[in-house]
Amino acid sequence: MSKKAVVAVMMLLGVTGLMLWGTASSFVTSEKDKTFIVDQRGERWDITQAESIGFKPEGFQYGIGRNAFTPLDETGLDGDTSSVSRNLRVIGISDGTLAQAYSVDKLWRHEIANSKIGSKPVAVGY
Repeated sequence: MSKKAVVAVMMLLGVTGLMLWGTASSFVTSEKDKTFIVDQRGERWDITQAESIGFKPEGFQYGIGRNAFTPLDETGLDGDTSSVSRNLRVIGISDGTLAQAYSVDKLWRHEIANSKIGSKPVAVGY
């Protein structure tokens, strides 16, 4: 098999896996007097109160679950900007005296950075 064919098969398998993962079964379950939605990662969400006021469990959007995204790890970041491109897209934050910038390229892969500016916790999202 040629290298291109192997790459094509691997890409097809990857896309198929993502499609199947996206449609993995989430379901509604009842235990005693409680109703739960069980998401794709197996986490249970109590929807008893919502159901008691008329919401139908089948109408809920299940999503992919809590902790599905890995926050940006700041351990490799430092203040040296000598090798940073002038065209780098960043999201910046400031508390009036301190400032920080987060690369959009890195946030694109992580979607969130749990960080601090001074002693204040911040969450930077993209």
